[in-house]
Amino acid sequence: MIRAWVNSPSFDNTVQKWAGKVKDFILGICMAIIIVGVCYIILSPIFGIVSRAIMTPEDVINPLIFLVPQNFTMANINYAVLHMNYWRSLAETLIFAGAFSLLHVIVCSMVGYGFARFKFPGSNILFAIVIVTIVVPVHSYMVPMFLNFQFFLGTNLNLLDVGNGWLAIGLLTATGVGLRSGLYIYIFRQFFRGLPKEIEEAAFIDGAGAFYTYVKVMIPNAVPAIVTVLLFAFVWHYNDTFYTSLLMPNNRFLSSMLMTLGNNFSAREFVFSPLLIQMVVFAGVMLAIVPILTIYLFLQRYFVEGLERSGIVG
Repeated sequence: MIRAWVNSPSFDNTVQKWAGKVKDFILGICMAIIIVGVCYIILSPIFGIVSRAIMTPEDVINPLIFLVPQNFTMANINYAVLHMNYWRSLAETLIFAGAFSLLHVIVCSMVGYGFARFKFPGSNILFAIVIVTIVVPVHSYMVPMFLNFQFFLGTNLNLLDVGNGWLAIGLLTATGVGLRSGLYIYIFRQFFRGLPKEIEEAAFIDGAGAFYTYVKVMIPNAVPAIVTVLLFAFVWHYNDTFYTSLLMPNNRFLSSMLMTLGNNFSAREFVFSPLLIQMVVFAGVMLAIVPILTIYLFLQRYFVEGLERSGIVG
């Protein structure tokens, strides 16, 4: 009976079925190992920062304690809040990042819509220049950019003194050459190209002009792209130290305060141990991460949808 079953087609089907299950099981284990490894590489620094931020000095110098402290403390966080002037710096940073993120959306969406829907002489060349701005590092032209604002239009007008540099960064953003503006234009262009032209044609038939169609028809359908650009622009402005240090040397944003936190804490509290200074700096890093992480958790769905429809991934 067994020999007959082995020679029957049902045996071959059973072997193939179990071979497929074993293969899927092995692939599942391999994928789980890869995912766990990647998660560890990404999340282990964050766990280390949070752990050091809530450790006491005794736990830091104890070689038997790795991630989980024996005694939790809020002293490091309190020091970071005090020496970063955290609440005021956070408010100024949120206003700065929010204002220029909105300006990025307004300007880059208009430019991206123009590249997506209107064909004019030199449009391909201009879009190629936009792509070049993405790949050319800003450090390569930082000196002429600084001199241009210091002696604006060849005069003695120093825009860096007007509003502590807000006007200089505002001009860069409003003209579409601000922080990562080329990438935002590309995102909007790809998104608008993916929308059906019939909705615009219907608006044109009803007598709507190009600008009215852009405002009333295209923008309401571009919410995923808008949220994507808003998040990108907000995070990059929130973390930016290059433009703010170059054009706004007297700023008190979180990124700049975080860079000087260790020195401020050491000088004011007369603490010179690198381990103790590191705890306070890690507490400052944790405080700087929380607002961005909170915003991302609320807008994650729109962010992923915008990336998929703009062609950045996939």
